[in-house]
Amino acid sequence: MQINRLRLVNFRQHENTELELGAGLTGIVGPNGAGKTTLLEAIAWAMYGMPAARGSRETIRRRGAPPRAKVEVEVEFSLGPHNYRVLRTLNSAELYQDGDPAPVANSLGSVTERVVRLLGMTRDEFFNTYFTGQKELAVMAAMSAPERAQFLSRVLGYERIRAAQDRLKEKRSALRARLEALRASLPDVAELEAAAVHAAERVAAARQAEMCASEALAEAERCLAEVRPRWERLQELREAVLQLEAELQVAGHRIAAAAERADRLERQAVEARTAGEKLEQIGARVASLPDLRREAEVLDRQAELLARRKGVLAQLEDIRAHLGAVEAQTARVPPESALEAARDRVGDLRASLTAVMLDSESSRTAWVRDAQDAATKRQGLAEQYQELREQRQRLVKAGARGICPTCNRPLGAEYEKVLGLLDRQLEEVVSNGNFYKQRIEQLQQEPSELDEQDRRRIALDRALSEATGELGRLEARAQEAVPLGREQNRLAQRVKELEASLEPLPATYHERRHAEVAAEIKALEPLALQAERLRAVADRGAALDTELEAIRRDREQAVAGAAECRSRIAAMDYSEAAFRETREAEVAAERGRQEAEVAFVRARGESAGAIQAVEAVARRRSERAERERQAAAAAHDLALHQELDRALTDLRTELNAALRPDLSELASGFLRDLTNGRYTDLELDEDYGTTLLDDGDPKAVISGGEEDIANLALRLAISQMIAERAGQPLSLLILDEIFGSLDEDRRAAVVDLLRSLADRFPQVILITHIESVREGFDRVVRVGFDLANGVATVRDEPLGGHEEAA
Repeated sequence: MQINRLRLVNFRQHENTELELGAGLTGIVGPNGAGKTTLLEAIAWAMYGMPAARGSRETIRRRGAPPRAKVEVEVEFSLGPHNYRVLRTLNSAELYQDGDPAPVANSLGSVTERVVRLLGMTRDEFFNTYFTGQKELAVMAAMSAPERAQFLSRVLGYERIRAAQDRLKEKRSALRARLEALRASLPDVAELEAAAVHAAERVAAARQAEMCASEALAEAERCLAEVRPRWERLQELREAVLQLEAELQVAGHRIAAAAERADRLERQAVEARTAGEKLEQIGARVASLPDLRREAEVLDRQAELLARRKGVLAQLEDIRAHLGAVEAQTARVPPESALEAARDRVGDLRASLTAVMLDSESSRTAWVRDAQDAATKRQGLAEQYQELREQRQRLVKAGARGICPTCNRPLGAEYEKVLGLLDRQLEEVVSNGNFYKQRIEQLQQEPSELDEQDRRRIALDRALSEATGELGRLEARAQEAVPLGREQNRLAQRVKELEASLEPLPATYHERRHAEVAAEIKALEPLALQAERLRAVADRGAALDTELEAIRRDREQAVAGAAECRSRIAAMDYSEAAFRETREAEVAAERGRQEAEVAFVRARGESAGAIQAVEAVARRRSERAERERQAAAAAHDLALHQELDRALTDLRTELNAALRPDLSELASGFLRDLTNGRYTDLELDEDYGTTLLDDGDPKAVISGGEEDIANLALRLAISQMIAERAGQPLSLLILDEIFGSLDEDRRAAVVDLLRSLADRFPQVILITHIESVREGFDRVVRVGFDLANGVATVRDEPLGGHEEAA
């Protein structure tokens, strides 16, 4: 395996770092905390995800990066004949092969799983093989003897054999429990034989009982067949008798109803004759009622027309009053000359107001300008006075031997003349200043001319407002002229229409006669209503006679029908006692048949149960045979798993026995190379403790540097053995701060060794903060830290240059 390229975006200290890597010995040099080890962490995180990183997802993101800034690591590496590219973020991952644009894996879990399959190593195996840090060199020295054995078994993969044995143990326990359960569930053979004999006897007894029940059922059905025809014939006779009795009852009801109705009709016929006699008595009294009603209708129409005339007159009076009001409003509409005069007055007042406002504004502007000019000039004089005063003070201080403050020449005899000139200028400035001070005080109050113009403006404004209001009122009245004219014409037309509608309406009618007719009608209407009721009763007399005759004929027919029903019932040979006796015989026969049928069904059920019992015994025998077969198979599997566990135990023993000599041989080879032959052998005792041999003799006391060399040799040997167990060549080696307490010579020896082992390790990456070893590298990558921006910096450094570590 060889790492070709690494790119980090917002990963810990690195904001945007890209690093090209290649074969040879590459040194990553920089001060502690600059972000050197972060490069290796990024490689592991890209391949194995969060389990290979320190901290949480949020601590991976660069401090100072925006909350949602992208965190991304990209690693390109070669493995065998193929080139791969891994791209991982916090939420996604992709794996590409040989430049194909489509990923071969595209999720967090699938990328990690594919990398494990490609390398043939888990995350722990990868770290224990390719990565070596200073803290890991002496990792075994700090362990106890059992812990060292467990550590080597774990990193070399021997723990997988123990895990397999643990799973075999669980499987054996399950097989043993299954075997015991199968054997415990086997039924007793004697019990099965007794159950079979009992089931056969039960079948024979059930078949005998079923035959007896069948004979009893046949006898019961024969008895029922003898009784049932007599029962059915009596049922038919009884139904016929019941029907005739029902018809007889109906005939009796008809006879009674006909008699009752005949009595009622006879009473109604008497009432009709009486009503006819009363009708003749009151007929003469109500004969004049139709004429009175016709006269009342005429009088009602006359009263209605008179009421309508009164309504039209009231409406006409209202409209004439409204018309008078409209005519009065029309008379108040102003003429056009009044409107023109009002408009001219408004125009004159507005022009006068504008002229006054302009004059007032002009006077106010002149007043303000004079005041501002006076204040400006007084300020200028004050500044001039201050300047002249300062010049005079400097001149007095300098004296006659001084330098002129304006021309920079000696004053000499001109001193008094210049001093007098300055005094006269000061007096003139003071005089002018007093004048403008008085002028400013005069201009503090508004001129009387402005007050007079303001009073005129206010008076003209008030007059303009009044004239404008008057003009508005006149124009509003003028605008009402047209709608008032239309309303006046409409009302006049309506007056004509109402006056025309009064002509056909009567002015009077006979109100007294109207009341008399109404009183007579009110008195005769109850008699008329009584006469109508009597007439209705009297008119029914003939119909009642006809209906009474029909009722009498219907009663005679009902009497004849009842006599016929009685004769038919007497002719039938039927008695209720014979019916009850036959019914009891039929019920007894049916009950006997049902009991025989139930006994037969029970006998058949017992036969079926007996047969099922025989079948159940057969099933139990078959199940026993099957469980015996399963128990034999479980016993065979248990023996096989026990044999496999013994084989794995033997394999672990053999591997552990071969581990120490193999690991000692590999470590001795690395030790010879690291010490230039000074030490040739490194032995591991039974507790996996390291011992240096000096000319074949154990060296009891070794220095800290020699201990680091021994630990490094052992660590390289472990890495070599892990790689061989995983089926991968140990082509990549990454060493992080391994120099520790080594002196300069030992450091140089380690670097020379790593260079000499180029055939074993084509790519070696060494991380260190020690500057003195940089000359031995094929390539130097400088990692620094930009304090201003808070990010790591990475750059290639020429081999000829040299910088002190920060």
